[in-house]
Amino acid sequence: PFLVRYTRHRNEFETKTLLSPPRFRPIARVFEAKEQAEGAGARVRRCIGGYELQNMDPFLLLDEFHVRPPAGFPDHPHRGFETVTYMLHGQFLHKDNQNHEGVIAVGDLQWMTAGREIVHSEMPDTDGENVGLQLWVNLPSVKKMMPPNYQELFAADVPIARSKNGVEIRVIAGKSILGIEAKVLTQSPILYVDIHLRPQASVDHPLPKGYRGFIYVLNGSVQVNNAQDRSYRHGEVVILADNDRHDSFVRVQNLAGERDTPQRISRLVLIAGEPLNEPIVHHGPFVMNTEEEIRQAIMDYRMNRF
Repeated sequence: PFLVRYTRHRNEFETKTLLSPPRFRPIARVFEAKEQAEGAGARVRRCIGGYELQNMDPFLLLDEFHVRPPAGFPDHPHRGFETVTYMLHGQFLHKDNQNHEGVIAVGDLQWMTAGREIVHSEMPDTDGENVGLQLWVNLPSVKKMMPPNYQELFAADVPIARSKNGVEIRVIAGKSILGIEAKVLTQSPILYVDIHLRPQASVDHPLPKGYRGFIYVLNGSVQVNNAQDRSYRHGEVVILADNDRHDSFVRVQNLAGERDTPQRISRLVLIAGEPLNEPIVHHGPFVMNTEEEIRQAIMDYRMNRF
């Protein structure tokens, strides 16, 4: 069946059969995120920003981090981009040099625009394992030196779309099914959704033309675009082909049996955005457009101008 048209009852949606098939965004490549050391004793699975894929304009990095005390990410600077922290398990304590401090708990979202300057720390706030995602989003050249800014949401405030057949979509950025929009305002067009699929559930999620996108699997097994030959599991990154000609869809399915257990629930993030198509000069925690701007950032930090 072709499952694209949606009807709405409050924030629930139902799928309807269509007469013609939807345009699915093809898969360009697939690879496994590699685990590596980061920060002070922390471990991350690097999805974007590593050997397999240096960046994916406008995205610079995506890490799935696993941290137990005393490991963490002590004071470090940023300039020229945004960090998006989304907690999956445990909680983190965040502090910066702008007198901003807070706890990011399970399901909470922190969208931090570093802009021209920020120095901050991100440390675990529980004794056990603390797990989350951190996405780096590049800023357009005209906004790289904007003042630092925060947008923070508790888990209960993140908009959700649900279906009667077992789909839950948490809308972190952009617009999802039924026009449900995120509360975060982005500096360039971004889509970021956290999709949960109960056994046998599926959803066709719209993807605007021109957006570059990918899927990262967090739990269970996910089939993409009715590909019968394989499914994708935790740690796999599914890069979607570029499409500048028309809007399209991505179908994600959980083909697990009917028995509903946490292990059989599939979870993934779909992240996409409109490329900036600007030069990227990346030096550690600084991302600018020219080598001269990088040298200035390093000098400003060393001279305590942050």
